[in-house]
Amino acid sequence: MKLPKRNDPCWCNSGKKYKKCHLHSDELGETAPPGLQKRMVRKPTVSPGKVSPTSSVPDNIGRPEYATTGAPTSARSSCKKETVDQIERMRKAGQLARDVLDTVLSNVRPGVTTDELDRIAHSRTIGLGAYPSPLNYMGFPKSICTSINEVVVHGIPDSRELVEGDIINCDVTVYAYGMHGDCSETVFVGDVDEESKKLVQVTWECLLQAIDVVRPGQHFNAIGQVIAKHAEQNGFSVVREFTGHGIGESFHMAPYVTHFFEPSNSTLLEEGMTFTIEPMINAGCAECVIWPDKWTAVTGDLARSAQFEHTVLVTSDGVEILTGGREPWFMRQQ
Repeated sequence: MKLPKRNDPCWCNSGKKYKKCHLHSDELGETAPPGLQKRMVRKPTVSPGKVSPTSSVPDNIGRPEYATTGAPTSARSSCKKETVDQIERMRKAGQLARDVLDTVLSNVRPGVTTDELDRIAHSRTIGLGAYPSPLNYMGFPKSICTSINEVVVHGIPDSRELVEGDIINCDVTVYAYGMHGDCSETVFVGDVDEESKKLVQVTWECLLQAIDVVRPGQHFNAIGQVIAKHAEQNGFSVVREFTGHGIGESFHMAPYVTHFFEPSNSTLLEEGMTFTIEPMINAGCAECVIWPDKWTAVTGDLARSAQFEHTVLVTSDGVEILTGGREPWFMRQQ
């Protein structure tokens, strides 16, 4: 890969000049930390495409508080134990989110654009009588997030066509029955290389192991501890900039569920809590770079990234997954 000149745009698509972004790290060469050494031999596989106009939502569909203004209210600041009624409504919202995600993933193939996947998700969500939660959340222009290859999270669906060998994470959240249900999976686009298969497999295992430690009286930091251990044992890194989160009547609220071990986060899990666990695992370094669109986050060294997410409920004796079963789509592709 030919490196840019000092005043050229950086190769990582951050929008910054090369001298203000990755120049110093690239100059380190072989002395750079593990993961950064590969920067000079990778080039982006994803770049910004054309984003189509935002889809509309029928007037009869219930909307979250930010649907018009784009601004979440202060209600997002705290997580509480849900009531019996709220939990039942969370189950229904989770089931709808699962339905939409399954619909989207069934259409992943070489040649399809991420914009088309968004259109499919939007249509299915509206058809189910739900609102696509990402739409206009803090100004996000689309109904789902589509994150390909080195894109870690919050990829905006656009005109890019999927190609053989890609991996893609589709992140679906719906608002229904006054509640949000949130889930995502990473899948293969045709045949992929063995390293990508391992990355996706290990990321899925990280999610399962994290869910398995959830129970009343457990510390929140146990979730990140098991994720980090499994990822690092397999030679991968854990993204720290983005976390899981409380969810219910608000899309995002405390607690923020870290996917790395945070000793100070000793808050105890309680029956009735609902939150997401959504580890983002990178094949190279853990750091991320944000594109000028202020949403798309890519790995700092352009290595691939994978993610899986479920919304879970803490029960009296353990945990209930509100957004589907334990067999992911990628296992059906192998």
